[in-house]
Amino acid sequence: MQISQPKGISNFFKMMLDHPKGLYFLFCVEMWERFSYYGIRALLFLYMTEKLIFSVGKAGSIYAWYTGLIYTTPLIGGYIADRYLGARRSILIGGGLMALGQFCLATGSLNLFFAALGLLVLGNGFFKPNISTIVGKLYPENDHRRDGGFTIFYMGINLGAFLAPLVCGTLAKLYGYKYGFMFAGFGMILGLIIYILGQNKFLAHYGLAPIHCKEQKECPADATDLDKPLTKEDKQKIAVIFTLVFFSIFFWSSFEQAGSSLTLFAEHSTNRMLPILHKNIPASFFQSINPFLIMILAPLFSSLWLGLSNKKLDPSAPMKFVLSLSFVSLGFIVMFFAANLAGLSGKVSFLWLISVYFLHTIGELCLSPVGLSMITKLAPLRFASMLMGVWLSGSSLANLTAGFFAGNYDKISHNFFFLIPAVTSGIAAVILLALVPVLKKWMNGVE
Repeated sequence: MQISQPKGISNFFKMMLDHPKGLYFLFCVEMWERFSYYGIRALLFLYMTEKLIFSVGKAGSIYAWYTGLIYTTPLIGGYIADRYLGARRSILIGGGLMALGQFCLATGSLNLFFAALGLLVLGNGFFKPNISTIVGKLYPENDHRRDGGFTIFYMGINLGAFLAPLVCGTLAKLYGYKYGFMFAGFGMILGLIIYILGQNKFLAHYGLAPIHCKEQKECPADATDLDKPLTKEDKQKIAVIFTLVFFSIFFWSSFEQAGSSLTLFAEHSTNRMLPILHKNIPASFFQSINPFLIMILAPLFSSLWLGLSNKKLDPSAPMKFVLSLSFVSLGFIVMFFAANLAGLSGKVSFLWLISVYFLHTIGELCLSPVGLSMITKLAPLRFASMLMGVWLSGSSLANLTAGFFAGNYDKISHNFFFLIPAVTSGIAAVILLALVPVLKKWMNGVE
């Protein structure tokens, strides 16, 4: 008897063959860059509290500023790329700065600790918005493959995010934190090597010159439209971007507890003993659950959106954001009950955290790849990288909020702590739901 492949996954792999080769090239580059970033993120909070002996409050503040600035500098990096350097050169500069920062962190020197974080923040500003912008440029306007392309690209992000806590977390546990940080640096170097060797072959002229370039051969085909004033429709589309960026802050400020308070809950309030191996798994491993689930669920979601689109039932981007806020709120309701149980019994099963990450992953798939695709469709060409930076800067404020909030983890009861993001995300979902009709109108037919 022949066993048929699930239809959603089969459709996804058929869709994968229909994309530009440049997408898979950027997939590999982004995978290694995200490996390096999530390798650092998986270790940073524990490193500060265990190795540097910082209090949870101080570690929370530093983590807040680090992750917040990580998503602020893309606004500046996107502007510089649009106006002066071009996306391709900016990616190269950003990757080099991040690699340097990771190796400075690996020295274990307290004197270089803050310099290392600064280099990582600055490098990410040049790298992150511009690689996403180039992905969008690989597709013609109104190309139906674009959303699927960003879903594939998002799988590259999460493949790196899945591997990093396992590899870097294991090295840190067995040999010390500096080896975990060092391997994260090697990941960034490998990504840069792939980028340098393959960019001319797979990316043609895309992102080679600034938007306001003078050499016509390197300019986009519609460069003659760059100096025209923004139309009413352009302004409405930009208003949609800023509105959804605002609501994404509520999602990410809750979701980003993964690297701080949820890691502390895994370390101190979770039974991490694997029955088969009879060994405790490191708390950092739990940060691989979300990217692992992304890789499993992304093909299904991609096929789901495509199937709904064919039936004219695909939810709009604002409606998908409502769903994302609802799922992250539901995840923290689960954490409220988990914290209650931990208060009574000391430690709870790791299945509680797995269920929370499952709900948060569904929320992420309704928001993050949708948001990346939305920016490339709604943003006027002259502001493409800068508005991608605006999208990422929403995560900046979210990460600042998340980090400072995590600093209160040991100051209030844990069940009340987790109830706060559940309530704020739920209220944001209700308000955004009321705004969906207006936002759909302002999108002016962009699907």
